[in-house]
Amino acid sequence: MKVFCLLICFQIFSATAFAQEKPRYEDLVREFDYDRKSPLDVRETGRQKRDGATVVDLSYASPRGGRVPAYLVVPKGRGPFAAVLFGHWMMPGSPLKNRREFLEEAVVMARAGAVSLLIDAPLVRPGFAIDEKDEMRSQVQGAEAGRQQLIDFRRGVDLLLARRDVDARRIAYVGHSFDAHVGAILAGVEKRIGSFVLMAGNYSDEEYVFNPDHTNMLKVRERVGDDNIRAFCREHPWDDPVNFIGHAAPSAVFLQYGSRDEPLSEKWARNNFEMFSEPKKIAFYDAGHALNAEARRERARWLAERLRLRPVDEAALARIPELK
Repeated sequence: MKVFCLLICFQIFSATAFAQEKPRYEDLVREFDYDRKSPLDVRETGRQKRDGATVVDLSYASPRGGRVPAYLVVPKGRGPFAAVLFGHWMMPGSPLKNRREFLEEAVVMARAGAVSLLIDAPLVRPGFAIDEKDEMRSQVQGAEAGRQQLIDFRRGVDLLLARRDVDARRIAYVGHSFDAHVGAILAGVEKRIGSFVLMAGNYSDEEYVFNPDHTNMLKVRERVGDDNIRAFCREHPWDDPVNFIGHAAPSAVFLQYGSRDEPLSEKWARNNFEMFSEPKKIAFYDAGHALNAEARRERARWLAERLRLRPVDEAALARIPELK
């Protein structure tokens, strides 16, 4: 239960500032700077053939320290290929709260002509531990993990563009829940990515927490204290997507939501959608937080159009088990 509440805190109320102290976008983007000239230090630990693609198990150096475990899924042929970065959810108890969440999807997309990079978030890397005894410290850990994940995705773009078979004009990002939150910030920071699919995310943290309609947050507020939440948020405005989503253009954004994902009502989702810059799209599915096969098919079609891919094998997509 503590872990579940913690995840709600990172994804739902992570960071904000008082309205009269709204931070400058130009200052916030610098929170995600890193040294692009530092060595990637890619280390391959294995590879296998999978249904017309090659899955490479590798890691690369994180600018924030340690290594980034990843899969690189490569199509047959010489390219140039489009590229997709995939970011997973953090659902407690799920065996797929890691880089494997989108692996089957990436193999199908490879046959349509896309290289994919799937990375583990810092939260699931060896040696990471949340301080469950100090709730406010755990929030700082969560915010810093989100910042590292975003920078590691930027480094992932560097890795992809170092390959001769990747077309720099056709790069996309797909992120679910925790990594939808990360991706919404990334959309305002990383302009080498032209298309974003953001699944089941919240993108206006302060407003969500203090909105009286969101009774699910009352116990969190009572336990942590509004003053503590606001103090935390004033110090971490770079972790609130609302400060970035109006700056996603010229990149296109596709928001996907489940109509049965109770903490994220359709009214709230549409409110978030209005704050994104154009071009943008939103869709709802008869699903919970995991979304469903229809959402998978629609994002594959959208990516195929945006990235100018070959037709996607929708029968193969339909055979992918539902996420749990």
